[in-house]
Amino acid sequence: MQDSNRNLHIVAFDVPFPANYGGVIDIFYRIKALHALGVRITLHCYKYGREESLELNKYCETVHYYNRKTFKNPIYSKLPYIVNSRNSVELLENLKINVSPILFEGLHCCYYLAHPDLKNRFKIVRTHNIEHDYYANLEKVENNFFKKYFFRVESERLRKFESRLKHANLVAAISPSDYKYFSKKFPKVMYLPAFHPNEEMRSVNGKGDFVFYHGNLGVGENDEAAKYLVKNVAPNLKYPLIIAGANPSNELRKLIEANKSISLLENLNSQEMLEYVKNAQVNVLPTFQNTGIKLKLINSLFLGRHCVANKLMTQNTGLENLCHMANNPLQFQKQINSLMKQPFGLDQIEKRKQQLLQQFDNKTNAAKLLAQII
Repeated sequence: MQDSNRNLHIVAFDVPFPANYGGVIDIFYRIKALHALGVRITLHCYKYGREESLELNKYCETVHYYNRKTFKNPIYSKLPYIVNSRNSVELLENLKINVSPILFEGLHCCYYLAHPDLKNRFKIVRTHNIEHDYYANLEKVENNFFKKYFFRVESERLRKFESRLKHANLVAAISPSDYKYFSKKFPKVMYLPAFHPNEEMRSVNGKGDFVFYHGNLGVGENDEAAKYLVKNVAPNLKYPLIIAGANPSNELRKLIEANKSISLLENLNSQEMLEYVKNAQVNVLPTFQNTGIKLKLINSLFLGRHCVANKLMTQNTGLENLCHMANNPLQFQKQINSLMKQPFGLDQIEKRKQQLLQQFDNKTNAAKLLAQII
């Protein structure tokens, strides 16, 4: 991208502020980093439940908002619901106002990717996941029959729709494993690490007195991980476990209420959540999906002390050596009980600093993206 023409359209699947869950965290901090490099951003956001944000005006020349559509029958369409519900003629007209490159955030936003009116534009798609794998995994952990069936149908539609990425000039994959997958299918792919709120290492040495798990508990993947900890790990821990996140299931609430050593925090804002990550002695990070990369892993390493994770959390991230690994309940229990006694040292902080800032520096990665744009 030439200095004289540093203009960029960004199409976001949600309003990216407040930056309080994985996907919008990546978008918001990419916007901030690009703005810091002098890029003039025209932002297009789809709304569904989140308010318009004045904060975005600090980093964008213009912000357009569009209402996401809803359908009574989300099954009735050949297109994925997450794509078909983000279909606004107004968006297409606004993209045509100038000839600047367009960054589509996720497969969600690619309804117009192949549109003939955008044929000669430079188009980038940021992939946040291999979406059909992500939805297939949501199906596995969902108990509600209708949701389970929707996830199955959506996964298959996303698998077919993914071929539309051939109309992108560049696919920017969020993890090394996703980069490997997309590189086999499309000619121009780059690895663009996740953007995040950490400009420096903020881990503190010493000891905390609790174990911490966090995530959007309304997402099946996180609900499953939290229930796994409560049922299989917490009963044999010698220390208190705090679980934090919005929209916990009733089943999870009941499981936590039955164990006095576990606390549930539902209404933390982004800053409060990060303070708990920072002050915990152990951040515990199980997952049962290895799609994309988990921003909670990056935040925990930049902010926290000891991190205990399973293979699916760290696989193909290059961050395995910064975590203590556990792949079954007994291993989680042993690692946590041991690490609760071990102060987190300055040498461990320095090791993380060197590795994380080499791979996950927002400004460096924003510059790498700009270098790819014509």
